[in-house]
Amino acid sequence: MKFLTGALRRTFSPAPRKAGAKVVSGRLAQALSALLGTALALTALPASAHVLQCVPYARAQSGISIHGDARTWWKQAAGTYARGGEPEVGAVMAMAPSHAMPYGHVAVVSKIVDTRHVLLNHANWSRPGMIERGVLAEDVSDAGDWSEVRVWFAPIGALGSRHNPVYGFIYPEAPDAEARPTLELAEADTATRVASAAM
Repeated sequence: MKFLTGALRRTFSPAPRKAGAKVVSGRLAQALSALLGTALALTALPASAHVLQCVPYARAQSGISIHGDARTWWKQAAGTYARGGEPEVGAVMAMAPSHAMPYGHVAVVSKIVDTRHVLLNHANWSRPGMIERGVLAEDVSDAGDWSEVRVWFAPIGALGSRHNPVYGFIYPEAPDAEARPTLELAEADTATRVASAAM
């Protein structure tokens, strides 16, 4: 720091001052202010600063508390969270690793558009660290089972041409919730009401 201060003094030396004058060169004050501002800004940055990844964003948006690379989420969810092949709002689409994305990808379903289209909220897809909300994803699998998708890619303003492999959807609920009896009870209630009305 002494070296830099000395160099600045030599470069921006003020004009000779009259005796008793308390005026400091404006250029020197500006240079020192800029130098201190830059030094403070650099020291304020954490050493491990990096772009936002898809995993912490999906975890925060969905409430699904899984850590590690996106490619591991599907396997980690087994026995802890319900999993399936149908999109649901709030579910995490778990993309499998591929040559183009060796760490996989996770994104949160924000809306069901139709049987082949959903909207996603995710990070780090179109640009490093970029957060995208309500972007289109299309099921392009031959069987219509969401095993391959195309996803909106901002730089081209359209769906990307790449077919991305998908493991499935992770739902923010326990696995036993998959077999909840609410639908069965509703059907039984409906049948009872119909039978009562017919009597």
